[in-house]
Amino acid sequence: MAVIDAILVQVAQMALVVALAPLLTGLVRKVKARIARRRGASIFQPYRDLRRLLGKEVVLAENASWLFRTAPYLIFALTWAAAGLVPTFSTNLAFSGAGDLIAIVAILGAARFLLALAGMDIGTSFGGLGASREVMIASLAEPAMLMIIVALALMAQSSQLSTIAIFMASPAVGLRVSVALVLIAFAIVALAENARIPVDNPATHLELTMVHEAMVLEYSGRHLAMIELAASLKLLLMISAIAAIFFPIGLAASGAGSAAYGIGFVSYLLKLLVSAALLGTFEMSIAKMRVFRVPNLLGGALMLGLLGTLLLFISRGL
Repeated sequence: MAVIDAILVQVAQMALVVALAPLLTGLVRKVKARIARRRGASIFQPYRDLRRLLGKEVVLAENASWLFRTAPYLIFALTWAAAGLVPTFSTNLAFSGAGDLIAIVAILGAARFLLALAGMDIGTSFGGLGASREVMIASLAEPAMLMIIVALALMAQSSQLSTIAIFMASPAVGLRVSVALVLIAFAIVALAENARIPVDNPATHLELTMVHEAMVLEYSGRHLAMIELAASLKLLLMISAIAAIFFPIGLAASGAGSAAYGIGFVSYLLKLLVSAALLGTFEMSIAKMRVFRVPNLLGGALMLGLLGTLLLFISRGL
C-alpha cells in the first residue's frame, strides 16, 4: 500500500505542477498590473495563450534542422521531469530517491543547453545573442547553486530534496544565519535562472536587453507553446524548491492520510499565492540591471552560499 500511495502522490504531483504553472505566471502578471494601477489580463490568460498557440500552424525557417523542431518537446519534458521531483504538497513521492538537488540542476542544465543550441540553429543574430548571454549567466549561476546545495547538504546530511525538507521542518533547525544566507542566495539564483528582473525582463523584446526571448523569437505555434509552458514550469519549480526547503509548512509526510494531503495542497496553494505577490512586487520595485552587472549579482549569491557553508563548518548551530 505504501508503494501504491507513493505512486499516486507522484502522479498527482506531475499533473499538479503542469496545471498550476501557467496560473502562477498569470498571478505574477496580475500583481504587476495592479501595482502599476492597470486592470491587467485575467490570471487565466496564460492558459488561453497556450491554447491559441497549440491551434496555430508552425512556421519554420528553411534552414531549420531536426534539433530546432525537436528541442521544444525535449525542453518541456526535461523541465517537467525536474519539476516532478520537487515536493509540493507531500514528501511521499515515488521518485523521491531521484529527487537529488544535483540531479535537478543537471536536468535543468540539459534543458538550457538544448535551448541555447536551438537559438543558434537558425543562424540569426538575435538567437546567437540570446544564447551567448544565457550561457554566460548559466556559467555564473550554476556554481552559486552548487555552493547552495553544499550548504544544504551539510545541514541535512543529504542532498536529496525530500530529506532536506523533512530536516528543515524538524525542531533541530531553529534560527540559523546560514539558512538566511542560503535563502537569499537561492532567491538570486532563481531570478537569474528564470530570466526575471533584475537579470532580464520577460515582458520586453528590446534588442539590448533580451536573453530568453531572443532565443525563442523564431518559434511559433505548438513549438512556442511548449517553450512557454516549460518556462512557467521552471518558475514553479524554483518557487516550489524554495518553499519545500525553507518553508516546509504543511508538507504531508510519508504514510499520511488524505486529510494531511489536503492540508498540504491548500498550504502549497497559499505559498504560490504569496510567492506570486512577492515576486510581482519585487519586479515592480526594482529596475533591470545592465547585462555586464549580472556577474556581480551572481557573484554575490556565490559568496553568500560560501559564507553559509563556512559558518556551518565553524559551528553546526550557525
